[in-house]
Amino acid sequence: MTEAAVSRAPLKSTSTAVSRRLRRVGLDPWLLGLVATMVALGLVMVYSASWDVSYRLHHDPNFLFRRQLLFALAGLSLMMITARMPLRWLKLLALPIILTAIAALVAVLLIHVGGGPRRAFLGGSVQPSEMAKLALIIYLAVWMDSKGERLKEWDYGLLPLAVIVGVMGSLIRLQPDLSAVITVGAVAFVMFILAGANIPQLALLTAGSAGVGFILIQLSTTGRKRLAEFQAGLVDINAASFHVQQSLQAFFSGGLLGRGLGASRGKFGLLPAPHTDSIFAVIGEELGLLGALLVLALFCMFLWRGFRVAMEAPDRLGMLLAGGITFWIGLEALVNMSVLLGLLPFAGNALPFFSYGGSHLITTLTGVGFLLSVSRSTMRDTEVGGYVAPVDIGWRYRRRRVSRLGRRSRPRRAG
Repeated sequence: MTEAAVSRAPLKSTSTAVSRRLRRVGLDPWLLGLVATMVALGLVMVYSASWDVSYRLHHDPNFLFRRQLLFALAGLSLMMITARMPLRWLKLLALPIILTAIAALVAVLLIHVGGGPRRAFLGGSVQPSEMAKLALIIYLAVWMDSKGERLKEWDYGLLPLAVIVGVMGSLIRLQPDLSAVITVGAVAFVMFILAGANIPQLALLTAGSAGVGFILIQLSTTGRKRLAEFQAGLVDINAASFHVQQSLQAFFSGGLLGRGLGASRGKFGLLPAPHTDSIFAVIGEELGLLGALLVLALFCMFLWRGFRVAMEAPDRLGMLLAGGITFWIGLEALVNMSVLLGLLPFAGNALPFFSYGGSHLITTLTGVGFLLSVSRSTMRDTEVGGYVAPVDIGWRYRRRRVSRLGRRSRPRRAG
């Protein structure tokens, strides 16, 4: 054995031991490692992107970073709590959760004083719309699971879904927060597909969603302006919005390897909201194309792991919950990165795990906790009960194999 191989052996054995220890307590080491990496990298980038803003607003360069660190600790604590929560509890908690979210959305509209957007309590620290996204995913997962095959009936499936999403979306639209409305609608649409909606329902829902989206954009002055700037930017980048122009300039100046951690110039007043909406542009400027691709790769791996958890979930509730949470986080990341690259009309979506903000980070990490809970229940049923996975991809025969839930695998006969 070579000297290099000997030096790598202890590292490999240590990582294997940690992975086994995490699996023994029911935690997915892949998912946990990905989230820990993104949260840690996000804290570093928040500090780099926010110290100038923090000094100008609070006369303390570390003020925003300390708050984000506290938000991360709170989110990780809730993640570990929800990771140990049995999924069956959600059947009792789903209705109180969605009613609490609706009450918070109503309260932020009534309590807000003065003009401008009505999106948050406590000076922007608590945003009910962020919590409403996760609340809606939990409620829809429980509701769709309870409907079973009757979900394909119009009066049991599509009509109630339109009412649920319509009420939530209307309250968010009044804030106004058009990007959050679109996110809520897209997540509900995907969960309806996962639940087994038929083609006529999906066709009508697609047409209706497109029509409602067009009307909302036309009724919103900001929406019309952003759409016009996006269309103009596709023809001439100089006609794009100031935000997009500055973010593209940041990516261009970063080059392949970047200016270096902390060396961004755009965060000094050129990039709007460098620590929140524009943090991906700061990453591109300081860490270069390779740093931006690393972030993209981390989200791709998260999507792979999250959807795999959904596919291997032991029941329909776990599949819908894991699929909805994974799609929600992936959609937020995709929209944020695409907007800053001029590939989508401007939207105010934060970059999950990276952007500064307590409500978004805490809610996202709580959602990851439910993902870990689904993965934990899958491990328990597989290792302890010997159950067959509900959906398995049969690569040998190029087709899916669907087994009965709760059916134990038959032991092979000796000889």
